[in-house]
This record gives sequence, C-alpha cells and structure tokens, in this order.
Amino acid sequence: MAEETPTTADAEDARGRLADARAAYADAESAIDDVGEESVVAAADAYRKATRLLDRYEDSAVGTGDFQAYVEFQDTFLGLVEDLPEDLPDREAFEAAADRMDRRRLRDRDFEGARDDLEPASRHVDLLDRRGTAREELTAAKRDAKLLRKDIDERLAELGRLETLGEADVDAPIERLRDPVEAYDEAVTEEFRSFVESASIADVLSFVERAEWSSLVDFRTPPRDLREFAAESPDADEPIPTLLDYADYSGSKLDHYAEDPAALQTTVAVHRTYLERLDADPLCVSFPPPDAETLRRRAGELVSLLDTFASEETIVRLREVRELTRRDDYERLRTAARARTELTDEEVDRLRSGAVETERRELREARNALAAELREEG
Repeated sequence: MAEETPTTADAEDARGRLADARAAYADAESAIDDVGEESVVAAADAYRKATRLLDRYEDSAVGTGDFQAYVEFQDTFLGLVEDLPEDLPDREAFEAAADRMDRRRLRDRDFEGARDDLEPASRHVDLLDRRGTAREELTAAKRDAKLLRKDIDERLAELGRLETLGEADVDAPIERLRDPVEAYDEAVTEEFRSFVESASIADVLSFVERAEWSSLVDFRTPPRDLREFAAESPDADEPIPTLLDYADYSGSKLDHYAEDPAALQTTVAVHRTYLERLDADPLCVSFPPPDAETLRRRAGELVSLLDTFASEETIVRLREVRELTRRDDYERLRTAARARTELTDEEVDRLRSGAVETERRELREARNALAAELREEG
C-alpha cells in the first residue's frame, strides 16, 4: 500500500495538535505550581497509601472477626496520618478519616465514610495524572510532527526533482548518452553471463568478493557456507550451471559426478536462488546514467574489475561512457533523458498547469510553520 502524500492540511493539523498539547501541558504544570510540586506529590502519595490501606483491610478489620487485623489497620492508618507534614495540603481530610477510624469497632460504612473524607485530597492525584497524560500527548504530538516534517521534506525534494525535470530540454539529443551506455551494458551483460556459465564457481565467487571492495559496485554478498564451498570443495572447479544440474541428481547418480556429493547437495542446492540470480546488473551503468562525478567514480571502479572476464572491446566501451562526463552538455543531456524516462503523463500535465509549483510553495510554507511550532519546544 502506497504511503499517502503529505498535504498542507496535514501540516496544519499537526501544528494545531502540537500547540494544543503544549497548552494543555502548560496548564497542568501551572495547576501543580499553584500548590507546589513537593506538596502535590506528598499529598498524592499520602492519598494513595491511605486508600490502599482502606482497600486492604476493609474486609478483615470490620466487626469482631479479626482483632489482629483491626489493631494492625488502626496502628498503620492512624500512624500514617499522624506522620503527615503539618502544612500538607488537605491535611484536614486525612485527619477527618483518621478520627472516623479511631473507634473500638469498625463497620463497613466507616470505610465508605473515610473514603468520602479523603476525597478532597484525591485532586492531587488528579493533578499528577493530568500532567502525566498531557506530557504523553505532547510527546506524541512532537513525535508525529517531526515525522510529518520529514515526510514533507521528502515530498518537497520530490517536487523539486519534478520541477528540475520539467525545465529539461525535451528535444535534446539524448542518444549521445543512451547509445554508448546501452552498448556497454549489453556487452558487459553478455560477457558476464558467459563468465558465470563457463568459469568455475570458485572464480566467479572470487570475482564477486573482490567486487565487494568497490563502494559503487553492489553485488550481494555470497553466503558464508557457499564461499567456503567455493574455496575448499574439490568440486569448486565446476561452473555454476553444472553444479546446479548436479544438485538435482539423486544421491546415487551424483556419486558418479561429484567428489563430495554431500557438500554439493547441502550447499549448492540450498543457495540455488542466489546463484541463479547472479547477473551483471551491478556492473551496468543503466540509462539514464548518474551524475557526472558518480559515473566517473563508478566507471573507474568497474575498469579495475572487468579485466577478470571482459574483452578489451567492452572495457573500451566503458571508457567511452566515462568520457561522456567530460562533455559540457552532459548534465543537460542527462536531465533531458531523466525527464523523458521518469516523468509520467500526469506529472507533465501538473508541471504545465503550475500545480507542482503551487503545491511546492504552499507545502514549504506549511512546513516552515510546523518547524517554527516545533522550535517552541527548544
């Protein structure tokens, strides 16, 4: 499922949510500051402890059933209230609950009454819960706003790409780039296919491992056990197609063709997909080609690799591709080539109508407003 394109409405919604979340958190903080952070925390802690004691002993301390539980509850509850700071907010609520519990016999309604007595102190728990919820909502709003800003940046980059392509000279002679690139790609594809079909698996995987040292030649790393097979097996002098055929043989038949049938079946057969997908794509330039600097570097890396299997003619073709980057009109031709191959009919229509320019301008303004809202957080 394709991701939705971020819109100015999305940015406005995120900015509004962030502003509202910040205001809610500020209000929650202010409400606590009005009482005092330490006082609110102490009163909330005392309320939680008191209500937990009520919940814990309500069944056992009532009536005459469990005298020990009654004594334990009274000592603990009255001691809790007695130790509270004199200036604790709503201390009188705790004292009222303690007075209610300071009697010879406790009943169910005493516990209910004590909860009612403590109710004024519950506001301190509510203050902390409200701030905690507001903090979570603010954190989520900031996270979502940052993710949206990233999505908008990516969309702006895409719109910038479209505008750049929209300015291309569609009548430019792109065949001056296309023909040399395609000639090289076709040649290296055919010669690499021949190399894979005729060279030993040891030579092919050795080449792939050597290519991995090149930053711009992206072969998939051979699995470790396959590398070990190519380096150590007595059957590693066979070509990959032959080994893949062997892997389909029955055990008794394979004994006549392979020196180490078990290793062949447990390694080559397991990595059939990797071996069958080994092709020349990482060695091709493809059209449209990359920017001049990247192509020069990539061609340089390829030249140092191709002598393993490629003919001099193919290497000459690669050098011709590299020389294209020295043309004064290389980027103009490359942009024109990208425009012809990358732009859809819908994108062309949007470029011509000015819709791309309008979206980019409005989205940039919305992005800047969202970024400004995020900066309020420091």
